[in-house]
Amino acid sequence: MDTPKQYYESINLPGVLSIRNVSELLSKIFNEFHSRDTIIVSIPEGADADLSFVQLIESSRRQAKSHGKTFRLSSPASGSVLNVLERSGFIESFDQEDANFWLHKEVSL
Repeated sequence: MDTPKQYYESINLPGVLSIRNVSELLSKIFNEFHSRDTIIVSIPEGADADLSFVQLIESSRRQAKSHGKTFRLSSPASGSVLNVLERSGFIESFDQEDANFWLHKEVSL
């Protein structure tokens, strides 16, 4: 049995993830919501991100969850995305679900 193609593709984002192109990023993500049950976002290594990007991803994540869809990052946050998460206080308030999403940290027993 073949796995549907949708499970192999991810949304490839540009190297600049900021307020200047948040509308473009929103459109990319929004389009995927209509055609897929699993949305995987690929953040380029060395991407330049700001708080608007983190807010967009958090909002998209919550929207996906409320519609029974899976939304995840292809790799853990790093570089400027991780810096924004740290500077804005997100990491300090992470619960296990947040840590799993952003940092790919699973629950360990």
